[in-house]
Amino acid sequence: MNNGQEQGRTFEASLEALEQIVHQLEDGDLPLDKSLELFEQGIRLSRECQERLSQAERRIEILLRDNQGRPVASPFKEPPSETSERGERGERENENGF
Repeated sequence: MNNGQEQGRTFEASLEALEQIVHQLEDGDLPLDKSLELFEQGIRLSRECQERLSQAERRIEILLRDNQGRPVASPFKEPPSETSERGERGERENENGF
């Protein structure tokens, strides 16, 4: 695949292609030349994905600025997972003797 086609891929397509390369390399059944070729492609895809993530981060930072152009930072609050909720309920149940 040429560089123009790689640049036209979506982030998700690039990430999927990178995952396929990783699986092929992990299998270990490839000749050295093919392994090196896939490794080079993987490095290019990895850098491409990282650049796209950096671009997305910069866009988000711009969108999260206040009217004065200052960045607005707010802590990320991860939603509670089912397992942590069950674990907390289990602890409360044990405390209550149930």
